[in-house]
Amino acid sequence: MRRILIAFLAVLFVAACGTAEPKWASDEAVAQARYVAGGPPSITLFTVLATRDGSGAHAGLLINGSQRVMFDPAGTWQHPNLPERNDVHFGMTPLMVDFYIDYHARETFDVVEQTIIVSPQVAEIAMRRAMEYGAVPKAQCTVAISSILRGVPGFEGMPNTWYPKKLMKDFGALSGVKTRTYTDTDTNDNHGVLLVQAGDPRLQ
Repeated sequence: MRRILIAFLAVLFVAACGTAEPKWASDEAVAQARYVAGGPPSITLFTVLATRDGSGAHAGLLINGSQRVMFDPAGTWQHPNLPERNDVHFGMTPLMVDFYIDYHARETFDVVEQTIIVSPQVAEIAMRRAMEYGAVPKAQCTVAISSILRGVPGFEGMPNTWYPKKLMKDFGALSGVKTRTYTDTDTNDNHGVLLVQAGDPRLQ
């Protein structure tokens, strides 16, 4: 009976996760979108928390090295101006970072931003690992991010976890992390946010 129950739960788990959605932008598109940010190299963990009970709903990783990219595993945010390879978005300008935050922060969710300064070498290792990870199945955002971080110098103690809030807590315990929380009163309809962002006049 126990084996039957485990098998049944496994089927439900796979169904809930769904399959990964591979994407592969052209070399030309990726090169054209390349954005180099000012300031020191850094790694930023974004965690989306439900305002109802504080539970974790999603996680994304912004990596600022030789270029700035967003690893948004199993995420639903996108922008027509940004090429994507699997779950890595290229061309993360300050406006695009704002778009990412605004898309997730609404009346039912807050966004916690945690940033730590790293060496150029560490940023490049994190970026390479994100690019090599591949498309991430639904519900496995935190598994993917924690797996990437655990192979990066200075982040070996990150938990191997499915839970965004657990990863946020451990990331926040690192020395030098700066934290900021974003709240918004927008309605819980982020599909409309994507349409607004795609036509933003600042992109002209």
